[in-house]
Amino acid sequence: MPFTQQAVDETAINTIRTLAADVVAGANSGHPGAPMGLAPAAHILWTRFLNANPKSSKWYNRDRFVLSNGHACALQYIMLHLLGYKLSMDDLKAFRQVDSLTPGHPEYHHTDGIEVTTGPLGQGFANAVGLAIAQAHMAAVYNKPDFPIIDNYIYMFTGDGCLMEGVASEAASLAGHLQLGNLICVYDDNHISIDGDTAVAFTENVEQRFLAYGWQVLHVDDGDTNLEAISNAIEEAKKEKNKPTIIRLRTIIGYGSKQQGTHGVHGSPLKADDIEQVKAKFGFDPKKKYFVPEEVYATYAKAAEWGAKMEAAWEEGLVEYGKKYPNEHAELCRRIKGELPEGWEQKLPVYKPTDSAVASRKLSETVLTALTPSLPELMGGSADLTGSNLTKVPKSVDFQPESTGLGTYKGIYIRYGVREHGMGAIMNGLAAYGGIIPFGGTFLNFVSYGAGAVRLSALSGHQVIWVATHDSIGLGEDGPTHQPIETAAHFRAVPNLHFWRPADGNETSAAYLVALKARTTPSIISLSRQNLPQLENSTIEHAVKGGYVVHEVEGEALTIVSTGSEVSIAVEAAGILAEGGIKTRVVSLPCWRVFDSQSEEYKLSILRSGAPILSVEAYATYGWERYSHEQFGLGGWGASGPYQKVYEKFGLTGSNIATVGKKVVDFYKKKGGEIVSPLIKAL
Repeated sequence: MPFTQQAVDETAINTIRTLAADVVAGANSGHPGAPMGLAPAAHILWTRFLNANPKSSKWYNRDRFVLSNGHACALQYIMLHLLGYKLSMDDLKAFRQVDSLTPGHPEYHHTDGIEVTTGPLGQGFANAVGLAIAQAHMAAVYNKPDFPIIDNYIYMFTGDGCLMEGVASEAASLAGHLQLGNLICVYDDNHISIDGDTAVAFTENVEQRFLAYGWQVLHVDDGDTNLEAISNAIEEAKKEKNKPTIIRLRTIIGYGSKQQGTHGVHGSPLKADDIEQVKAKFGFDPKKKYFVPEEVYATYAKAAEWGAKMEAAWEEGLVEYGKKYPNEHAELCRRIKGELPEGWEQKLPVYKPTDSAVASRKLSETVLTALTPSLPELMGGSADLTGSNLTKVPKSVDFQPESTGLGTYKGIYIRYGVREHGMGAIMNGLAAYGGIIPFGGTFLNFVSYGAGAVRLSALSGHQVIWVATHDSIGLGEDGPTHQPIETAAHFRAVPNLHFWRPADGNETSAAYLVALKARTTPSIISLSRQNLPQLENSTIEHAVKGGYVVHEVEGEALTIVSTGSEVSIAVEAAGILAEGGIKTRVVSLPCWRVFDSQSEEYKLSILRSGAPILSVEAYATYGWERYSHEQFGLGGWGASGPYQKVYEKFGLTGSNIATVGKKVVDFYKKKGGEIVSPLIKAL
């Protein structure tokens, strides 16, 4: 539609600017500059283009808005308030205060209308790519020629800081390859970062970079006052169906402030006299704070009313869709609700101790192959390690533009390329869109490349699954550069993250069972390259508790607790110790956090008092003191060589663990006194 300027537009934009100044000043903390500079673009987008219903913030076909430069969140909170989301003026006044709905950076699941958690720069950019992939996939699967039931757009604001971050570059490169025409990015080109003018560190030609990625690049040279140019650029972006679009929007940071155009307005509140002169300049009462003219509220109420009408029409269309395509309708609605189909758990592979030894990465492939036909929401991928991670289900189709001849948007397997961090952040976007449970493969060591995205998965409660193979020194010849030593300790310390290290087939099935039921918790499933035997007393029912007894004896002198590939070594050691008259129990603890969630009675029955507990794991021992009296593991980096030789080098053999175990038993006998479970503590 041709742009028509309304009398209220300037007033609304200046309301956003003055509110941003007040909100940040009220907290005496925050970033007023970007909100003041981006106010025109935000106003045009939210009143002319964004299809959203604030009274139904989870409407599935709503347009998604991502503020990748999350430090500018005062802008997003103001827009949510004006449009009528569950964010009051009092909430704006509580900006950056404890337990408020307006934290220092946007948080998913915390504030109504926030689609993804942003703040760490570049993450939101990659999240938006994930949202766009999800939209394209769901549209391809469920749309019919007479029912374009999913046709929303992904809008994203970003800044210089985001575009300096590698994660944004990884995601942008993939987005261009995937031809995501549903993704529209507004780049706030204000030439300012915390250190000052971007000329000190960021002088590349961003437009040429994005053209090379395969994006459409548009320009608005006056993003401060030329509303028609902003509107026309967004309109033009929506016409491009085969490329994502970036709109280079030239703005003056802190527009209206005495410090406009400088880094002084980037990350510090405006001074009181500056705020007053800004208000006077824009025709507002300098003494009035948090002021919104009624005509501005009325304008946004009309936009919200339009969004409600759009949703109502969509709901009517969905009913008609259901009449004509009942199976697709039922499946789509189930996926939107986040419900899994009945009986899917019955597809999980089950193993007996007599079954052959298999690498847990191969066991993972078996699980995915068994479950995928029943769970269309599973959308997998790998960071260029498909043949090693074994993440691609046989006969599955790649998610690719049809023009490439490599797949279709209906495909459920994403070739992420060597982009681990981008993969992690994109998976967060896939999960945030709804209807998709993403999983992505790489070596466990290289999940560390994506640690920023993993952390935000956990903070946001995104159901993302990392298939992390080659999980220890057991990967052998690739050596210390690829062997994770400290990685498990890091991820076990992350709140709301399940780090699984299964020891056999049933534990691998259990890891997926819990991961797929954990709707608000991400998982890392750490998997071996080498073959692992199927264990006695291993069942899915036992393993889903995060810890259980693999080998039980009464009157034990020692308990060995372990995970993954070392559990079978512990069982071997227990046999050697038994031959010497030392009764030894063996406990498998595949997921600490899941075990921690069990009842005290259960936990104390597994790691019980009465005998010393020795932990054995081919990692750094950090953290094991919570579950054991003594710890055996790696005190430094690994080594390159055949994995059996590497394990021997570091004493991770049945015979050496038996020797270590005897030392522990002898020490505690000599020490005397009651041996109490390490789980029994004051705090």
